[in-house]
Amino acid sequence: MTVLVTGGRGRVASALLDLLAAAGIEARAGSRNPAELSPPPGVRAVHCDLTDPATFDTALRGVDSVFLYAEAAHADAFAERARAAGVEHVVLLSSSSVLAPDADRNAVAARHLAAERALAAAADSGAFEATHLQPGAFATNALAWARPLKAGGGPPLPYPHAHSDPIHERDLAEAALAVLTEPRLRGSSYWLTGPASLDFTEQLAILAQVTGRPAPHTAVTPEEWKKSVAAFMPEPVADGLLSHWAAHDGRPAPLTGTVEELTGHPPRTFATWATDHAEAFRP
Repeated sequence: MTVLVTGGRGRVASALLDLLAAAGIEARAGSRNPAELSPPPGVRAVHCDLTDPATFDTALRGVDSVFLYAEAAHADAFAERARAAGVEHVVLLSSSSVLAPDADRNAVAARHLAAERALAAAADSGAFEATHLQPGAFATNALAWARPLKAGGGPPLPYPHAHSDPIHERDLAEAALAVLTEPRLRGSSYWLTGPASLDFTEQLAILAQVTGRPAPHTAVTPEEWKKSVAAFMPEPVADGLLSHWAAHDGRPAPLTGTVEELTGHPPRTFATWATDHAEAFRP
């Protein structure tokens, strides 16, 4: 089996590439800038820009399975080129946001939903099997707080008590490895969560405990937060995040046992993730 792992610079993809290499499975690391990758020994970096369909055919040649990041712009084209290349199985890293009633109207959820639909249509036509991994909040989202915390301040939070279910990237990679290597797991959608529902203040408290440094926050209005991220975050995405946080303000996130079902062990805690990434939050 040969697996193309797209988004090769991403943390989930990097962890998956390590797992595939350790398992002796041939893998390719796809990226828009392959020269910048440092894949495990024996893993070849290839040019695969999910925003440029002209790169798809070469990256897909000889590939049996794909781990695909959700880039909606050319999901239809990717599905078509994967079918033409003889790909048998595509595992999409989607999001549990697609399960929300307003998914079509939320910019964050809508792009994942569009990618899911493109792959589902191809799978329904018999092109290949499609499996959707639908995680909740990535624990790595907390890395956005690293700069202000290292500087001795705190991140601006419009909804400090918004809950999420932070999941370790290693658990996502192990779940992906399971569905890539176990034929019985193909063709389904899997809602993945971390082991606990934590609001942002609880996550900051865990970071403070692990790093031995203060981890405060600054309460801001949604409008103030949106203005602070305007330079690097598209307005629809900012609106989608604010809507999601508002819906989960003071409301615990539902949890699933899917990580354990796929990997054989409970999901790693946020404290474990914080320990693994503690140096990112220290000066």
